[in-house]
Amino acid sequence: MDQIHTIASAINGYFDLMYDADDNKFPEVFHDACVIHGLREGQLAAWSAAEFREVMRNRPSPAAMKAPREQEIISIEQLVPDLAIAKVRVRIGQTGFVDHLIFHRVDGKWLVTSKAFHVAQIFPAGS
Repeated sequence: MDQIHTIASAINGYFDLMYDADDNKFPEVFHDACVIHGLREGQLAAWSAAEFREVMRNRPSPAAMKAPREQEIISIEQLVPDLAIAKVRVRIGQTGFVDHLIFHRVDGKWLVTSKAFHVAQIFPAGS
């Protein structure tokens, strides 16, 4: 069964969480077992879902900073009935990311179970 629209809706929930950083929405987007990883300044950063949630709690949200909201779904592929991968572009403050999100359908809900991020762009201050 094609779930692309439902997965796209889950991605929009991810975009909302990345912009608003509403901690109450975190469990609606990320599975507790999720791992978040990527290179920052040449070093691999890796966090559990709980660690990433703390990172988000301890930084001002892009919404609070009145940062531009830029996001795009580049691709979605449903690999099997309960597994999908999405490639998205999202801006968090002055940093533009390309994220690869692995989604599993758990108890009927699409949740991010792995996030690999790439810092694609650093925007100049004030832009």
